[in-house]
Amino acid sequence: MRVQSLMLVAASAALLAPTTLPAAVPQAEKRPAVRPQGEVRAADLLAKARTCAQISRGRYRTDDGGSATVPVCGTRDAVFWKADMDIDCDGRPGRRCNGRTDPYFGDATAFTQSDGRYLDAERLPYVVVPAPSPVWDYRDHGIRGGSVVALVYRDRVRYAVVGDVGPRDIIGEASYAAAQALGIHPDPRGGGTDSGVTYIVFKDTRVEPIEDREGAVTVGERLARKFVRAR
Repeated sequence: MRVQSLMLVAASAALLAPTTLPAAVPQAEKRPAVRPQGEVRAADLLAKARTCAQISRGRYRTDDGGSATVPVCGTRDAVFWKADMDIDCDGRPGRRCNGRTDPYFGDATAFTQSDGRYLDAERLPYVVVPAPSPVWDYRDHGIRGGSVVALVYRDRVRYAVVGDVGPRDIIGEASYAAAQALGIHPDPRGGGTDSGVTYIVFKDTRVEPIEDREGAVTVGERLARKFVRAR
């Protein structure tokens, strides 16, 4: 928060009373940071996602070879799951995401941006959904490339889009930029987190163009408020 300068007030007082010393200007009182109006708290989103009405026909692994423990849950307006976060660096190569920094790097994403190029994992917060399977098909729930996602980790809420499709039996992956925004170490080799991330994907939504980060935030905040208030 920017504090307004008091220099002009002090100068005016000196001119009106030149024979007296100006009164000392009290130091600006420090105030706690104010949360922007309308911002949805992590605790409120987590409270709404506490109960799972499972919509997947089975559960997903968070890592190759692990146990299938993660269901996909649903409400009228959203689907959600709670998992780890692996780092997806796929898409357009950059300084942090390329074949040298990521042994699993792929230069393509399932969805493309408005100019036809693949997404930039270093710049665009995006989420990876599992490929359609008998367990769950994201397309049956109004989800597609550009669908808006609220990501919750600890006390942070950040907004992203659905940007890539991963293995059909694994869940819990997001782009370098998404991890970085949440305060999760984004390195594709040793970054990510083993647990604690909630992914909330809003049905029948789409950011156009998909690379519009501000659009994802604007739409995401509105939908998150609706999600929290829903009964």
